[in-house]
Amino acid sequence: MNFYVQSLFIAVPSFIILIIIEMIVSRIKGIKVNEPEDMISSLSSGITNTTKDAFKVGIVLISYAWLVDNITIYKIEPLWLAVLIAFIVQDFTGYWMHRLNHRVNMFWNRHIIHHSSEEFNLSCALRQSISETFKFSAILMIPAALLGIPVKIFMILGPIHLFMQFWYHTRLIGKMGILEYIIVTPSHHRVHHAINSEYLDKNYGQILIIWDKMFHTFQPELED
Repeated sequence: MNFYVQSLFIAVPSFIILIIIEMIVSRIKGIKVNEPEDMISSLSSGITNTTKDAFKVGIVLISYAWLVDNITIYKIEPLWLAVLIAFIVQDFTGYWMHRLNHRVNMFWNRHIIHHSSEEFNLSCALRQSISETFKFSAILMIPAALLGIPVKIFMILGPIHLFMQFWYHTRLIGKMGILEYIIVTPSHHRVHHAINSEYLDKNYGQILIIWDKMFHTFQPELED
């Protein structure tokens, strides 16, 4: 059983608990964040997408394992440094893949389902397409391959990085002080999902917000 499937036994119950907590808190605060039909749609698409990934359905155009076997020029040690570099490369790759999903029509056609909800809540984080058939993101991971970062690190880091993107799909958490300058927060991601003209095509970051600031796609959430 691969790590992704194993991690689902922790991630899925955690997601369900957090969604229930969000529903309870929103009711206490008098903020409507869920519609039953919308939530069912989000959860059903999440189930089908997760099933697809668990069974590894898709065509890998270029694999990271192949890159490591063929272009490694130096093997990074110690392990903690390899993990740190892997995380940075994973997040950098995620930023650019997310940006491509928005800016290239072919990719937007599959990513649009994630933005199709009229609500912004934790369940919509699970609203993902099953049509991502061709996988080529490894091409952006060449720096890690050159440094000989082991495939196993990405096999473990990948699901963790993915699941860390769940929590910020909520309207119930405001701005988070100094963290706003370091990581992607609910405030940042509300901007990304908004349809206001000043917010369009902004905040593609997945964990670190630095990529949006480096590549001029950052937009803070305005008070009004």
